[in-house]
Amino acid sequence: MKRIAFMFPGQGSQTVGMGKAFYDEYPDVQELFHEADQLLGKEMSTIMFDGSKEKLTETENAQPALLLASIAAHTLLVKEEVQPVMAAGHSLGEYSALVAAGAISFEEALPLVAKRGRLMEEAFPKGQGSMAAVLGMSQQDIEAVLQQLPEGEAVDLANLNCPGQIVISGSKEGIDKASALLKDSGAKRVLPLNVSGPFHSRLMKPANEQFSKELNEIDFKNASIPVYANVTAKPVTEKEEVKDLLIKQLYSPVRFEESIRGMIQENVDAIVEVGNGKVLSGLVRKIDRSVKTFTIQDPASLDEFLSWYREES
Repeated sequence: MKRIAFMFPGQGSQTVGMGKAFYDEYPDVQELFHEADQLLGKEMSTIMFDGSKEKLTETENAQPALLLASIAAHTLLVKEEVQPVMAAGHSLGEYSALVAAGAISFEEALPLVAKRGRLMEEAFPKGQGSMAAVLGMSQQDIEAVLQQLPEGEAVDLANLNCPGQIVISGSKEGIDKASALLKDSGAKRVLPLNVSGPFHSRLMKPANEQFSKELNEIDFKNASIPVYANVTAKPVTEKEEVKDLLIKQLYSPVRFEESIRGMIQENVDAIVEVGNGKVLSGLVRKIDRSVKTFTIQDPASLDEFLSWYREES
C-alpha cells in the first residue's frame, strides 16, 4: 500500500465556486453542505458558489467554507478507502486535518472555526492590522531586521512557509516600517497580503481567553493518525496536547516548512492537498522538488489521484 500524507489548505485559498464541482456530482457532498447550513444557520453553498469574493473572504465565512470544501473532498477519499499515514494543515487547515484524523467531529469543527474567525476579526481593530510576505530572505535575517523596529511596534513571524517565503504579521504601521527596513536589508520583495487582521502574531492574544472557553466545550478524541501541529511542527495524537496547541496556534507562527520536512523524512510516496487550491502543493515543491504531490478539488483531480493510488507499486 502506498504511504501518503494529507495536507489541508488555510485562509487565502478560498475562491468563489469552490466545492461546486463535487457538489454537482456527488449526493454525499450535497448532504454535507445541507448539514453545514443547519450547523451554521446560513446557506454555505450560496456564499461559496454564487457569493461575492468580498463576502467569501470575510474571516467568519472563509474559515468554515475552506473546512467544508476540504471535508467534502476528504469524504470522497474515505469512500474510496484511501488511508493516509499522517496529516497536516496550514493554520485553519489544521482543523480539517484533525477532522480527517477523527480528533474532532465535523459537526463540532464547523461552528468552532466560524467562531474562531469571528474572534480573530474582533481581536484587533479592523484595518489596523496587516500581514506581508517577505521573499528571498532567511528567517534569521528577517528576525534581525524586526529587532531594529522601535519599541512597541508589534511585528512577528507568522508563516514559515518554504525557503525564501516567510510571512510577517502585526500592526499596519509596524508592517509598513518593517517592509521598508526589509527591502533596504536585501529582501527581493515584500508583498502586502489581502487579510483583515494580524493573524498568528501576539496581537491575536486578546482572542485567546474566549477561544480557550470554546475549545473546552469540544469533545476531543485522540487522533487516529499523527497530525503535524503548526506550533511545534511535530506529530501529535493525544487529545489534550491537540487542544493546548490549538490555543497557542492563534498567536504562534505556522511552521509549515518544518512540518513538511518531517513528513518527507517518514518516507511518504506522495503528499496530497485536500480541498481548494494548489497553494500548499506549490510550497511543497519549493521545499523539495522530488516529492510527488496531488491536489484534489474536483472530480477530474480525484480520478487522477485514484488511478495513481491504485497502481501496483
